[in-house]
Amino acid sequence: MPGRIVLLVTSPRLPAGLLTAAAWDVVRSAPVLTGAESELTVAVRAAGGRVDVVDGPATQALLDAVSAHGTAVWLAGPAGDEPLARELGLRLAREPGLAELELMYGSWDPPGARLLDAVAVMDRLASPGGDPWKRAQTHESLARFLLEECYEAYDAIGAGDTDALREELGDVLLQVLLHARLAEELPDGERWTVDDVAGGLVDKMIRRNPHVFAGAEAGSLDEITANWDRIKRAEKPSGSVLDGVALSQPALALAAKILERASRVGLAVPPPLAEGQVDPEARLGASLLATVAAARESGLDAEAALRRAALAYADAVRAAEPPADSR
Repeated sequence: MPGRIVLLVTSPRLPAGLLTAAAWDVVRSAPVLTGAESELTVAVRAAGGRVDVVDGPATQALLDAVSAHGTAVWLAGPAGDEPLARELGLRLAREPGLAELELMYGSWDPPGARLLDAVAVMDRLASPGGDPWKRAQTHESLARFLLEECYEAYDAIGAGDTDALREELGDVLLQVLLHARLAEELPDGERWTVDDVAGGLVDKMIRRNPHVFAGAEAGSLDEITANWDRIKRAEKPSGSVLDGVALSQPALALAAKILERASRVGLAVPPPLAEGQVDPEARLGASLLATVAAARESGLDAEAALRRAALAYADAVRAAEPPADSR
């Protein structure tokens, strides 16, 4: 009966000792070979396993271990050691009596595992010896980039391009990670980390969704939204219904958001009348605000509507321009 070679693959993003019961059984009962020392080799030895680092051709070393012990384990490196798996597969396909090859996953990447990689890469870039440009930035110098990346993600949504949206959301995430890494350099009492950002978000999501996490009755979407608002007001009891509205957003979107917030709590504050304004700019502003209010009453997005019209007009301008070689 042929022996057994177990290729043990683990997640490099989890603590070394977090292995399945089957993986622990095999590393305790059979010799373990690997290409380099790691935290996992230390953990296996601490648990009573035998680990040898192979300095040379691994395939023959594994076959020798199988011949002597019946079973041998190859502890794969962080990248999975695919070249070795391919070489072993070809060798055993030619000589099937030597051993049987088994792939075993000792641990898996949890959802979101690549976020850990992103945090680690950003730490390297923003640390001494990393990228001078990133190390020279401040929250203020990065502010415009955060807006630009959000707008580019917005454009991808408008274009219906989900591949572009994935890429643009990565650029937004880069901004979040860089801001968080820079915040680690703030003075004592002011600094915070990306874990503080994520932790605050987790707490907020759980607190504001009791219909999911606390057994509260869900009700309709309107009831869920109203409950969200009540919880938010309870968190900041002295605040205004307009707290949290981004005042730097485009004016049409800002007007729509203010109207929406006022409507949520039943505030019937009439907008100013254009006819009553003396200043021409104030008359125009009042007229635009009335247009936004009318659009909202009709279920339309004034910002999106103007954007659509502006882009269509831009296309018409391009079409009307003379050819470049005739200018």
